[in-house]
Amino acid sequence: MSLYGKMMDLFDLSFEMQASAEGVSIQDIQNKYNVSRRTAERMLEALHDYFQQMEEVDTGERTKRWRIPSRSLNGFISLSAEELSVFKTATDLLQRYSTAENARLLSTVELKIRNFIKPEHRNRITVDADELTQTEGLVCYPGPKITIAPEILDKIRQAILSCHQIKMKYRYKNKTETTETTLIPYGFLYGQRDHFLVARHTDANDDGKPRTYSLPNILSVEILPDTFNIDGFSLNEYAAESFGSWHEAPVDVEWLFSKNVADEVKHFVFHPKQEMRENADGSITVKFHAGGKKEMDWFLYTWGNDVKVIKPKKA
Repeated sequence: MSLYGKMMDLFDLSFEMQASAEGVSIQDIQNKYNVSRRTAERMLEALHDYFQQMEEVDTGERTKRWRIPSRSLNGFISLSAEELSVFKTATDLLQRYSTAENARLLSTVELKIRNFIKPEHRNRITVDADELTQTEGLVCYPGPKITIAPEILDKIRQAILSCHQIKMKYRYKNKTETTETTLIPYGFLYGQRDHFLVARHTDANDDGKPRTYSLPNILSVEILPDTFNIDGFSLNEYAAESFGSWHEAPVDVEWLFSKNVADEVKHFVFHPKQEMRENADGSITVKFHAGGKKEMDWFLYTWGNDVKVIKPKKA
């Protein structure tokens, strides 16, 4: 790596150490920058020589961790027009996917970040950023826009952060009657066609497995005084069990794409745990393990006759 690259890694590491509340370990540095332990130690020593205020964090663990106190690097922060313009594009994307509350929060973050820009540079950078934003466009997709009450999302977020159970009034699809249930909320899954709350019933007679609830069908939410313990549930692992946001029992999936679309297929990540193989005839085989067969059908329809479903076999 060039001297310039090493210097940029040190800058990057210093900002990470300031942003991290629990601090950064030697192993963290090795993993992020793909360096040996000795190189990671030298990087840490170099930063300590420059930032004497670097401190060791007492986490109660055997692994040592260090951080740089907040605001130590504020004078070094510099934002480009390109970096600033990404916020507006991301905000528009969140709006497009009917996550208006997240879009509002991101806009607030953007405003705060703009205030970090030095006054003598602020006007030029913000004007350039606004001009760059005009060059970014989002493709519209057909279909109804999902409407979710922001107060419902806000209550669920509060419950998740404070580890409190919720009582939810819910209307199932194609049904007029409503049900009321007590849940342990885990998080949200956002899809193109629908957005979901992932939660588990507190009812002892239930199977104890997390379930998905369509956010637009949640009529009201009440935060309960009862708390819950984090039980090791991983939202990322749960999401990886499905193709799309609809959750069902995972199955072995195998698709065969013709050589006509092979170059295009190579640019796709159909699933985070996929296996992709180029065959002798130029075709591409993609394998993974997930549920969501209906969403797979919707997606594969756009590939026409250039894809064949090997697995799962149709019943």
